[in-house]
Amino acid sequence: MVSRSYSNLLDLAGGELPSPSAFSRMTVQFPRIMTVSGIVSETDDDPSESVSSGLSSPSIPHDRLIIVANQLPIRAHRKTFPDGSNRWDFSLDENSLLLQLKDGLGPGPGIGPKNGSGPGSENGPKTGSDVNGPGITNGPGNGPGPDGMEVIYVGCLKEEIHPSEQDEVSQILLEKFKCVPTFFPPGLYTRFYHGFCKQQLWPLFHYMLPLSPDLGGRFNRSLWQAYVSVNKIFADRIMEVINPEDDFVWIHDYHLMALPTFLRKRFNRVKLGFFLHSPFPSSEIYKTLPVREEILRALLNSDLIGFHTFDYARHFLSCCSRMLGISYESKRGYISLEYYGRTVSIKILPVGIHMKRLQTVLNLPETESKVSELIKQFKDQGKTMLLGVDDMDIFKGISLKFLAMEQLLIQHPEWQGKLVLVQIANPARGNGNDVKEVKAETYSTVKRINELFRMPGYEPIILIDQPLKFYERVAYYVVAECCLVTAVRDGMNLMPYEYIISRQGNDKLDKVLGLEPSSKKSMLVVSEFIGCSPSLSGAIRVNPWDIDSVADAMDCALELSEPEKQMRHEKHYRYVSTHDVGYWARSFMQDLKRTCIDHARKRSWGIGFGLSFRVVALDPNFRKLSMEHIVSAYKQTTRRAILLDYDGTLMPQSSIDKSPSSKTVEMINTLCRDENNIVFVVSARSRNTLAEWFASCEKLGLAAEHGCFLRLKRDEEWETCVQVEDSGWKQNAHPIMTLYTETTDGSMIETKDTSMVWSYEDADPDFGSCQAKELLDHLESVLANEPVTVKREKSCVEIKPQGVSKGLVVKWLLATMHERGTTPDFVLCIGDDRSDEDMFEVITSSVASDKCIAPNAEVFACTVGNKPSKAKYYLDDTVEIARMMQGLALVSEKAC
Repeated sequence: MVSRSYSNLLDLAGGELPSPSAFSRMTVQFPRIMTVSGIVSETDDDPSESVSSGLSSPSIPHDRLIIVANQLPIRAHRKTFPDGSNRWDFSLDENSLLLQLKDGLGPGPGIGPKNGSGPGSENGPKTGSDVNGPGITNGPGNGPGPDGMEVIYVGCLKEEIHPSEQDEVSQILLEKFKCVPTFFPPGLYTRFYHGFCKQQLWPLFHYMLPLSPDLGGRFNRSLWQAYVSVNKIFADRIMEVINPEDDFVWIHDYHLMALPTFLRKRFNRVKLGFFLHSPFPSSEIYKTLPVREEILRALLNSDLIGFHTFDYARHFLSCCSRMLGISYESKRGYISLEYYGRTVSIKILPVGIHMKRLQTVLNLPETESKVSELIKQFKDQGKTMLLGVDDMDIFKGISLKFLAMEQLLIQHPEWQGKLVLVQIANPARGNGNDVKEVKAETYSTVKRINELFRMPGYEPIILIDQPLKFYERVAYYVVAECCLVTAVRDGMNLMPYEYIISRQGNDKLDKVLGLEPSSKKSMLVVSEFIGCSPSLSGAIRVNPWDIDSVADAMDCALELSEPEKQMRHEKHYRYVSTHDVGYWARSFMQDLKRTCIDHARKRSWGIGFGLSFRVVALDPNFRKLSMEHIVSAYKQTTRRAILLDYDGTLMPQSSIDKSPSSKTVEMINTLCRDENNIVFVVSARSRNTLAEWFASCEKLGLAAEHGCFLRLKRDEEWETCVQVEDSGWKQNAHPIMTLYTETTDGSMIETKDTSMVWSYEDADPDFGSCQAKELLDHLESVLANEPVTVKREKSCVEIKPQGVSKGLVVKWLLATMHERGTTPDFVLCIGDDRSDEDMFEVITSSVASDKCIAPNAEVFACTVGNKPSKAKYYLDDTVEIARMMQGLALVSEKAC
């Protein structure tokens, strides 16, 4: 298959595509990105690199997925061949999640015993490949399956490749494994991975703050620049193989959080998903990061953002709300944010394990042999095994687990000599001082506890700090009565899932263990702070810092009745076996396709510089109001109706002093002096407040309390659009609103003639929103039989008479002008929130029915900000509105 690749985006923007032969060349040859040391610019603001998107042209549908991660699913090592040459040897890394998730995207060669964990090497026998000869291992089944999904991987190799070999290695890996390696100048990757990723992001995302220089992790701007540079190099590499119209891109983990911005800048409608495999910290922790907004905005350039748990997603959404002012909504089970007209969806689903691979290992004769060996070592000696499998790092809580084991043996001496904790300690992924300290503490704790409880032929803790083959680890799972995972903070730990499937076993292992098929059981003690904890409802959840409670949980897991253990195991097995890695990948891709389905329908273009870049996406019929267009229409018309909302339109929401400035009042007066204009300010504020603020505006029409009261000029009496009933309901509502005001710091009550408003604009946004929901429910139940409606608006809850809306003001004004023989040929209506949508709706329906608006009238319904609206136009903010109104006032002033 020939892959289209838009390496010259200027040609793409101009509609010129490379020839098929050019595509072919680009598919197999990759120039090195950088071969000299240096930092890539963070801003990357060449406008030629950003493609503005109108409606897309038709293309042949072809689903292809580009999976991007820090590490490729490839093992590489030097090998001496029979001819005496020393060449690179490549094989698949079947431990890689990237390779395993392919099973959820369509049939292909599965991950089976071909590279199973047999004896002789860590991952069993494998066939090799070299850069100079034949015999390369078959690729990971990345060709299109029946669903048409092809997979390409982009990432790094663990081994350093000399610059002279990089082109050749790139071509081999692409052709044989569908892998695109990224290469970096000397020193850059170390600053990126061991610097910013491991010293700053990893500790922070695991709730570890650099409170002193000794703890490390203090923000370093040069390391951040290295992080950005590596992310940009990844983007350059992806752009060499991507077909932006058809391909999906799935980015994995915290190493590449800046990458969505670079890809979105290169092609505005790229279909982009991101999944975070680590925890996302609370806003109180995250906001200590100096580049917090840059990373949030980069992630929001994705179409779909995935998290393992609701807690992680909730923390991310809270950060977006508190730091960017972006709120989320939930519709029909889907959580999403609106970001400059784009919908960014949130996916919450923990990753699963690869069932086929684990079942294959369970069937290996080596596994059966190792299980028999362990039974002789433990069960036949009257010992019960507890098992822990963790990386040797500061967040896994290994020493806390040992202390709980010590406490258990002290509190329950009957277990001494019988209970053994086997701790498998995988090598640490980092190499800092914290790893050395954890190792030292682990070894000293094991030594002290073993000396305390040692007996002939018995030590309570067995520490295995050598890498085990996978089948050996599975054998330990099979034999262990209980698995302990006591990490103090972890992303998604899959060890409990592997343990559950291993304990389910198979017929051969049942015979070795002497089990009946109906007597399968497993017990788990898991930390509350790991990603898999919410999905394991039958596990005993613990606070790993509470040594006594962990010890009690371990004893409880051992003493539970057999039927109870079996019931918990069956519940876990049903979940883990049906929510495997394939299910996770399919579910993520389904949501990504659903989120991207409107890409082709919307017009989009990029704005902003550097990591503040974002894409504005609009409905084809929704566009920014042009100053030239409206001024031209204004000059050519003579019967004009102008309706202006106040808060958020004429006055910024963030302004402390809400009264209009002298400049605003003068601008309004200039428009009102034009005999061709009728100008109305339509507001939710009280009539007394509006009358006071605009006392100098003699000819200005005012509509107060959403149009309940209105007047055409200053000297006229206030009229009512609807009959206002008795306001006795206020006596019931006021005590309730007072209660919520007293319990919500920063909230307040505003009482008007016919309505009441509870505002939480100055309260904590999360707590205020939660309280507003409760207040809304409370008031609706209390006032159910009253002639009022309770609505939740932006940062407030409002009670107002039934039937009152700003739309009534528009109907009244248009009808009045029509009756006076001045049917408007120009209508301008501007508002910023949901209450103003009623005005837009009335104007749209009036135009459609030719009622009260002149034929061929110039109509401008305009909302503030690019967001879903019934208006046809938008302006970005109050500054642009003021500039436009000043322009119209200048035209009127010259005409007078």
